[in-house]
Amino acid sequence: MKLVIGLGNPGRRYQQTRHNVGFAVAQQLTNMVGGDTPRTRFEGELVEGSVDGTKVGLLCPMTYMNASGQSVRKAVDFYKLNATDILVVCDDLNLSLGRLRIRAKGSAGGQKGLADIIRHLGTDQFPRLRIGIDPAPPGWAVPDYVLGKFKPSELPTIEDAIQQAALAAADWVQHGTEFCMNRYNASANSN
Repeated sequence: MKLVIGLGNPGRRYQQTRHNVGFAVAQQLTNMVGGDTPRTRFEGELVEGSVDGTKVGLLCPMTYMNASGQSVRKAVDFYKLNATDILVVCDDLNLSLGRLRIRAKGSAGGQKGLADIIRHLGTDQFPRLRIGIDPAPPGWAVPDYVLGKFKPSELPTIEDAIQQAALAAADWVQHGTEFCMNRYNASANSN
């Protein structure tokens, strides 16, 4: 089994914000794999489905971004997964809008949800898929920026990136991290 974790913040207030692109990717992937109805599990919303015969769980922690690790830890323990069997999908303000970057391991890079998952799992040796949301403009506080909504002019780019990220997550389930790095990191600027 594989587990794809989309990071974001719960509640209507945070829908369609930059920080919630992980949730949007999980929703898109749910639509693609025809998963079951979301259930409340592991302090999150869980959908189970399959990608070409491989069982996959799609988890959106409802703990708020900065406490994502407690939800992820519960799911990892329940399914007895290795860290390499999870893929964390999140926003990244260090990447240009719509750019995808997949890595097999690494630091949180300032992303608080990733940092909490690293803390709870005790390792940074798990795959992650970051979606670029652009750096905060001059004069903007980072929290205000990441919790803000995309401008109308940005929507086509981010919608395409969400679609591509969902395809990348499905490919990760089937083919693994290295395949996805070669396929999606190289073409990231074509979004």
